[in-house]
Amino acid sequence: MGTLDDTTALVTGASSGIGEATAHALAERGANVALLARRREALEAVAQRLEADYDARTIVVDGDVRERETSETATEAVTERFGGLDVVVANAGVGRGSDVETMTDEEYFTMQETNVDGTFFLTRAALPYLTESEGTLVVVGSFAGQFPRSFNPVYAATKWWARGFAHSVAAQVGDEGVAVSVVNPSEVRTEFGSEDGQPFEERFEPGTVTEPEEVAEAIAFAATREGSSAQEIDLYRRDKFAENL
Repeated sequence: MGTLDDTTALVTGASSGIGEATAHALAERGANVALLARRREALEAVAQRLEADYDARTIVVDGDVRERETSETATEAVTERFGGLDVVVANAGVGRGSDVETMTDEEYFTMQETNVDGTFFLTRAALPYLTESEGTLVVVGSFAGQFPRSFNPVYAATKWWARGFAHSVAAQVGDEGVAVSVVNPSEVRTEFGSEDGQPFEERFEPGTVTEPEEVAEAIAFAATREGSSAQEIDLYRRDKFAENL
């Protein structure tokens, strides 16, 4: 297990699912962990568990990543508390609606503003600090960001954007010592999907798809790779290609 002793990590969407599991994986490796999401009470509960389980130092910053000020406030608060920023995990994301013809404006803008704008605002705010620390940015992509998705083209497009953005940022700042990695899961047993129906954690039986802890381990692996030789990690369930994409 790679170590993150004396480093500081910021995780978005940290109140549950992949974000919560990632906070645990990074704290277990010795990192100070900053937790960012909208639900402050849930974040505080996660922080308490990290402190109890790993003796981790934490900070909670509640806010909506769709708003530019959220990322700016979070990065400033984290660096003021811990003196720097070494790992940033752009995990916050949502899925809404289905086909293009029936998708509402609200569903469309919610995905665009969260998955696209939120990733951009976070990256823009974090890059100066990551450049200073020669740190790592990890973007949580998706299977849907690599293959066409007939049942939700807009969600897929936001993940194609996030993946392309991450690799292009890597090209831009790699010479400055900043590592950028993308982790692409397929279905993960979290509360994802609950807005439009049954959440994945109820829809899929344990052992049939990816667990959040598996994604968290991939993120932690990328964060601990010196020089970031882990540019992209795919986590697909074994039968994924046997079915329609």
